[in-house]
Amino acid sequence: MRLDPSDPAALLDPVATYAAARADSPVARMPVPGLGTLWIVTRHEFARAVLTDPRFRLSRASYTMRPAGLPDTPNLGELDGPDHTRLRRLVSPAFTARRAAEFRPRIEQIAQALGKRLPTEFDLLRDFAWPLPIEVICELVGIAEPDRPLWRRVGTAVAGGQGQAFQEAIPEVIAGAKAAVARRREEPADDVLGDLVKTDASDQDLVVLVWHLVLAGQVPGNLIANAVEALLRHPEQLRLLRDDPSLMPRAVEELLRWCTPQLLTTPRFATEDVEIGGVAIPRGQPVSVSMLSANRDPDAFPDPDRLDLTRAPGSLGHLAFAHGPHFCLGAALARVETEVALTALIDRFPRMRLAGDAVRSPDPGTWRLATLPIRVDAGE
Repeated sequence: MRLDPSDPAALLDPVATYAAARADSPVARMPVPGLGTLWIVTRHEFARAVLTDPRFRLSRASYTMRPAGLPDTPNLGELDGPDHTRLRRLVSPAFTARRAAEFRPRIEQIAQALGKRLPTEFDLLRDFAWPLPIEVICELVGIAEPDRPLWRRVGTAVAGGQGQAFQEAIPEVIAGAKAAVARRREEPADDVLGDLVKTDASDQDLVVLVWHLVLAGQVPGNLIANAVEALLRHPEQLRLLRDDPSLMPRAVEELLRWCTPQLLTTPRFATEDVEIGGVAIPRGQPVSVSMLSANRDPDAFPDPDRLDLTRAPGSLGHLAFAHGPHFCLGAALARVETEVALTALIDRFPRMRLAGDAVRSPDPGTWRLATLPIRVDAGE
């Protein structure tokens, strides 16, 4: 099946689009400027296989729209093999499940502070879902408070899909990352950057890691917004969560499966002629996995289109954070952030409701909202 990335109907309803593609074949095709034909894996079984298959490799060419002005040093998303392993080992200790759990109290403080400032009617993205991750990641990485306005502004642009705003801010982003590295070398601290400056990583490596980690840390904002909309549109599921807060970790896993914002993995290139589910992929062709499609595959998840917060974790697992060597570095942190955000909103606003139509953005790479108007009762 050929997918049209310019079709508004397909962009606004990727669930239906990818359901049709998945039923048609384990691989769909999409024309992408700069890449040619992008082969998209639609079924869970083959998606997991591709994400662990060394015959598919990332490279600088994976980012066809890489903004000009960024350092030539590749980031984690552009590397494979030993180079990727080396950089990932530098930062992975800071993003373990244990470290995320230790950071939970501070995330709760940030979420509660944001919640206290919310009026009786607000846009969940602008006023809560987008600000929360940028504050969390800045504090975790070690961005000084006086330097955070830049990262708040650019982080919002990244989360909101404002590519031009990000492009225009690149000189400031690089300058900000350099300043953060220099500050931490002069002022040691117990944060990610404080740990990184003790390694043998070059300043060039550190600058790239800083901007990549801070901006990649914006993904939970769109997940939180998708999750809140899903719960408000499924009041029986929201009621389950209100009545039994211990259900939250399982609920977050189901919401990750059901409404993950990331539609596609970064394209990998076939290093030889490969067959995926009977479909021949020529050497050198770009291949991506549709995480949304794999997560709605009926062969992997019974009744996959039903949101069920009590769903027992399956043996296969969802692919919201991808799989294999490039499994999302910040997965544990994103889980904790989402748990904390939903808990804070439900506790503070037990009767929150939609104040108008939620508007989705037509984006071939991200299933995200543009606005999510929320109304709460005065005094809540």
